[in-house]
Amino acid sequence: MTEIETNLTENESQVTQNHSITVDEMAKSESVSPKRGSTTRQLVMAALLAALTCVATMVIAIPSPLKGYLNLGDCVVLLSGWMLSPLYGFLAAGIGSGLADLFAGYVVYAPATFVIKGLMALIAYYGFKLLRNKAGNLLAYIISGVVAEVVMVLGYFLFEGFLYGFIPSLVNIPANAVQGVAGIILGCILIKVLERLKFLD
Repeated sequence: MTEIETNLTENESQVTQNHSITVDEMAKSESVSPKRGSTTRQLVMAALLAALTCVATMVIAIPSPLKGYLNLGDCVVLLSGWMLSPLYGFLAAGIGSGLADLFAGYVVYAPATFVIKGLMALIAYYGFKLLRNKAGNLLAYIISGVVAEVVMVLGYFLFEGFLYGFIPSLVNIPANAVQGVAGIILGCILIKVLERLKFLD
C-alpha cells in the first residue's frame, strides 16, 4: 500500500469516526431534551391535580378549633410537588387549595393558603430531588413530606397569629399536625401506587 493510499484510508476512518460521534451526540441531546408535548402534558397534569386538590380539600372539611378546617387536600398537594415541575407544582397546589377556601367560604384564608400550599409543593419537589439518590424514593417522599407539612403548620400558625393573636392560634397546631400526618401517609400510598402502575414513567 502506497503512502497516499494509507493517508486516504486514515482520512476515511477519521471521517467515519467523526460522523459516528456526531450521530451519538445528536441522539443524546434528543434524549435529554424535553419531548415534544411535554409542556402540554405538564399543563394537563397541573390542571388535573389542581382540581383534585380542590375536591380533596372540600370533600371532607372538619371545622378546626379556630375558624379554619381540617381536610385531606395535603396528600394531593404533596403529589403535585412530587409529580410536576416546581412552577406547575406550586400553581397546582396553590390554586387548587385557594379555590377550595373560596368555595367553602373561607375567603380570608385563600391568599395565605395559595402561598403556603404552593410552598409545600416546592419543598416536596426539591426535598425529594435532593434525597432520592441518598435515601431511596420512599424515605425521600416521607422526609420531604414531613418538612413540607411542618412549613404548613408554621405557616398557618403565623397567619392566624396575626389575625387572631398568637396565643389563641396555638390551639390549631395539633389539628394541623394531624392533618399533616394524614397527608403524608395518603400521599406516600398514592405515589407508590402510581409508581407501581408506571404512571410516572
